[in-house]
Amino acid sequence: MNAFQTDVAGGANTKVWRGRFPYNEIISLLDVNRPFNLAESTSQDLTVGEVLDMAGLESIRDLKLGYGKSVGAEALREAIAETCGVSAGQIVTTQGTALGLFLLAFELCRPGDEAVLVTPCFPPSRDCLVGAGVAVREVRLSFEDGYRLDLDRIEAALSSTTKLVSLASPQNPSGVRTSRSEIEKLLALLAKHSPQAILFIDETYREATYGEAVATGSFAALDPRIVTGASVSKALGAPGLRTGWLTVADADLRARLTVAKMNTVISGSVLDEALAAALLRNREAVLASRRRLLDGAVKELAAWCERERTRVEWVRPDAGALCCVRLRDDAFDASAVSRFWDALPRHDLQLACGTWFGESERVFRLGFGYLPPARLGQALDALSIALDISTDDSRA
Repeated sequence: MNAFQTDVAGGANTKVWRGRFPYNEIISLLDVNRPFNLAESTSQDLTVGEVLDMAGLESIRDLKLGYGKSVGAEALREAIAETCGVSAGQIVTTQGTALGLFLLAFELCRPGDEAVLVTPCFPPSRDCLVGAGVAVREVRLSFEDGYRLDLDRIEAALSSTTKLVSLASPQNPSGVRTSRSEIEKLLALLAKHSPQAILFIDETYREATYGEAVATGSFAALDPRIVTGASVSKALGAPGLRTGWLTVADADLRARLTVAKMNTVISGSVLDEALAAALLRNREAVLASRRRLLDGAVKELAAWCERERTRVEWVRPDAGALCCVRLRDDAFDASAVSRFWDALPRHDLQLACGTWFGESERVFRLGFGYLPPARLGQALDALSIALDISTDDSRA
């Protein structure tokens, strides 16, 4: 299924999204019970008990389960503001980052307007723009260039009708981070070609660093044209709370987003927001243990990639529990690639295929933070067996 249509004016690497994604593939990715689940992009899930044990939740029994505020609970917005370096007044909470991007596109764009989307990307980042009725111009980054931001290609996609530019840092699926200097150069391009455009930066994986590495600061306070989004789902391991946020400097846009949220979901869950606020207040303790686990996991994965260097290649991530691995052209012909994907279920392996993100089927996203440490090595050994089978016709 090829849902992309090349846009000649933007060049071969600039495409306009016209179709919908094959959701049968998404459903297959959601089998989190598969023993060797290397498809998940988060680290291990927190339990409710772990969150309840955190300071500040002694009065949870007295929490009234009425409607919350559309802008979000004050305690939660204050905790978010501390992580982003902006005032609590600039925060609008959302049910995950994807809802925030949908509301942003819905409010910013009108018929005839365009959004520029940097890919590969998490599929809902594309689909929520399409769902909001926006014409999406895709700028695809390349595995060969390490998925580094290509400002020339982005510039070629910008126009006076561009109202929104969307990217993630660190990226999903690659875990590659965009630098401050690159963002500053991109803002200069927006001023030149698309002066009405907002730059949306998804920072969901920003704090999921390795070992003692310090997380880079949020882009939220860098420029009023920047809207950032994030959630407690990935770095903090609480996707079930469905709590995310936007940082919005422009008061008028923030008010419109709040009304749009009220008219769609009314408010977030007061229970989810209370738990998320406690989690964020205690995030350093939670992140510290997870960063140690991620550090060990990424080192183990690096060693595996080195052992398998004649058959696979990878882009080492800057942050996050995820990365992109590619089956080498000189080791896998088209038939071998198909055999590889057919072999995975027989070995209880689950990977996220690159086609889900706008990449080729030679590429897969490998999540290295979800499995317990003792299971990651076993999963990588099983993956090596799948590589053996797929490159040997007699064993297929």
